[in-house]
Amino acid sequence: MMDPQAWRRFAERLGVEHPLIQAPMAGGLTPPELVAAVSEAGGLGSLGAAYVQPEDLVQQARAVRALTSRPYAINLFAPQPAVAPADPGPTLAILERFHAALGLPPPVIPAAAMPDFAKQVEAVLEAAPTVFSFTFGIPPAPVLEAFRSRGILVVGTATNVREAQALEAAGVDAIVAQGSEAGGHRGSFGGSFEAGMVGTMALVPQMVDAVRVPVIASGGIMDGRGIAAARMLGAAAVQLGTAFLRCQESSAAAAHKALLREARDESSRITRAFSGRPARAIPNELTTTLEQAGAILPFPQQHGATRTLRAASSKQNDTRFMALWAGQGIGLSREGSAADLVRALVAETEAALSAVRG
Repeated sequence: MMDPQAWRRFAERLGVEHPLIQAPMAGGLTPPELVAAVSEAGGLGSLGAAYVQPEDLVQQARAVRALTSRPYAINLFAPQPAVAPADPGPTLAILERFHAALGLPPPVIPAAAMPDFAKQVEAVLEAAPTVFSFTFGIPPAPVLEAFRSRGILVVGTATNVREAQALEAAGVDAIVAQGSEAGGHRGSFGGSFEAGMVGTMALVPQMVDAVRVPVIASGGIMDGRGIAAARMLGAAAVQLGTAFLRCQESSAAAAHKALLREARDESSRITRAFSGRPARAIPNELTTTLEQAGAILPFPQQHGATRTLRAASSKQNDTRFMALWAGQGIGLSREGSAADLVRALVAETEAALSAVRG
């Protein structure tokens, strides 16, 4: 049930005008310019830093602070249990063909596919953002306590009620309810991936009823109608990712943005081809070929194997091999500046709620 004051209270707690959060998209799609633009417009920009080395994370945080003094968030992946590596031969054989097509040397899988989490945490603590958010699980208790002791709000990601309850028990300040419509990686951690494929409209009110901390609605929200619906379901805030991908400050490749402009509700689907973990994106030659061959390694081995190819394809504006992240609301996306988008979202939300009241 809608709490008229929940929206205002959470905005005040974040120190923002509007509890509209730009989702932290790992892989370079949320550069400091986008993060700062959203925060300057009165929302909460988020730096997706999961793949960023600690020293680079510090520099990116400084770049955000050079552009805005307002609140912002930094997001990391929770550390994952060790998984035995799989035979990379079939995967590398396919990737070698794709590397050759882009003029790249043969692919190799780095010994360390992910940055050192403990050092990333140190870098985030040094940056001292307003919010530390995370996905893929729950970081160790001492890590969460380190942020709380410095007055940094801690926000976790859940894809079902069971995960939300685990996050609340760990002491988070708020929970992102990631509906199955959301683009990018699924944040599931408390069971099978399928158990976390709950739609936003079904997930948010059940999570609001099950936990005492604020719930942030995410997945398929693209305009003021979606935000108003989330508020009426009890959400204290919303988080939008795909909605910001076509903004001029987004670092998505031009060809990626062009595909987003033409995409519709059925254009995206779940794939493990990019990283080994389920994620929603527009399919392309890379995903289709790897899936048909069954040549998908576990996370983060698959991420390490495809990283060079994906980065090069983005630079070369070649959509065959890049990660074309997109949620199911993509048909409602629009171009323009991040500030204009935030202002439009606020105006549309007020109009939608006024129509309901009237």
